[in-house]
Amino acid sequence: MNSIQHTRLLASLLGATLLALAWSGVRPYDRLTWLLEVAPVLVAIPILMATGRKFPLTTLLYVLLFFHALILILGGAYTYARVPAGAWVQHAFDLTRNPYDKLGHFFQGLVPAIVAREILLRGAYARGRRMIAFLCVCIALAISAFYELIEWWGALALGQGADEFLGTQGDPWDTQSDIFMALLGSIVALLTLSGVHDRQLEALGPRRAVE
Repeated sequence: MNSIQHTRLLASLLGATLLALAWSGVRPYDRLTWLLEVAPVLVAIPILMATGRKFPLTTLLYVLLFFHALILILGGAYTYARVPAGAWVQHAFDLTRNPYDKLGHFFQGLVPAIVAREILLRGAYARGRRMIAFLCVCIALAISAFYELIEWWGALALGQGADEFLGTQGDPWDTQSDIFMALLGSIVALLTLSGVHDRQLEALGPRRAVE
C-alpha cells in the first residue's frame, strides 16, 4: 500500500468512526452509559491525530483500532446487554445472557497486545520473540484488569446508575470471564497477526532485529 492509499484509508476510517459516533449519540439507550463506553474512543482519536505524523502506526493497528472503536460505540448506543447482534447470538445458541460484551473484552486483549508489540519492537525495549510475546500478554491483561477497576469505581460512584455500564447481567463471574476473554484475545492476536505485523513494521523503516 503506497502513501496515498494509506492516507485515504486513514481518512476513511476516521470518517466512518466519527459518523458512527454521531449516530450512536443521537438517541442512545442511556446517555451516561453511552458517554462512559465511548470515552476511550473520544480520548484515542485526538491522540492518534496528534501523533500520526511523528509516530505513524502500522495499517494493521489502525484497522484494529477502528473495529475496536465500532464495538465500543455500538455497545454505548444500545448498552452491551441490549445489542441486537448479541441478542441474536443469545437466542440462536440458547445462552443465558447477551454475549456481546465478551466480544468487546476479546478485542480489549487483542488490540492492546498489538499496540504493545508495536511499541516494544519499534523502540527495541525488549529482546527475544518469546519475551516480547509474554510482555504483550501481560500488558493486555493489565489493561483489562485496570478497566475492571474503572467499572468498580464507576459502580461505587454511580450506585444503581452503573448497572448498564457494568453489564454483568447477573453473572457473578463476569469480571473473571472478562479478563479471560482479554487473555484469549491477546493470545489469538500474537498467534495469527504477528507475521503480518512484522511485514508492516519493516515497511515503516529499519529497526533492531528481534532474536
